[in-house]
Amino acid sequence: MTHHLPIRVYYEDTDLAGIVYYANYLKFIERARSEWLRDLGFDQAAMKAQGQGVFAVRRVVADYRAPARFDDVLDMRTNYLSHSAARLVLHQSAYRAGQILFEAEVTLVCLAETGRPQALPDALLHKLPQKPVT
Repeated sequence: MTHHLPIRVYYEDTDLAGIVYYANYLKFIERARSEWLRDLGFDQAAMKAQGQGVFAVRRVVADYRAPARFDDVLDMRTNYLSHSAARLVLHQSAYRAGQILFEAEVTLVCLAETGRPQALPDALLHKLPQKPVT
């Protein structure tokens, strides 16, 4: 199932050309991932407090297709792709009125307080789709 998060583009998100500065898409997908987890009923602060680790981005492969501009409302979409013991792979994208503007494949790793990888929490594994969403 696709998770949707609307995000409005503010003036501070744009560059001198009046388009969204490329690095801000990384902020937008970070917010969308956090809300995806929240909507799954998963509390990242509790995860950390209970010693279940924290998520860190290991890899992002991004494709910028068309510019977003000031005052656009973007539909940020998050889809689960796969996971392994300590990794979670998501497809994230930004749409405006049905047109894709940006997409990325994001690999997250679950890290212990030591900074070493640790297994994804069982509570999260039980909430992930049985099959990847395409």
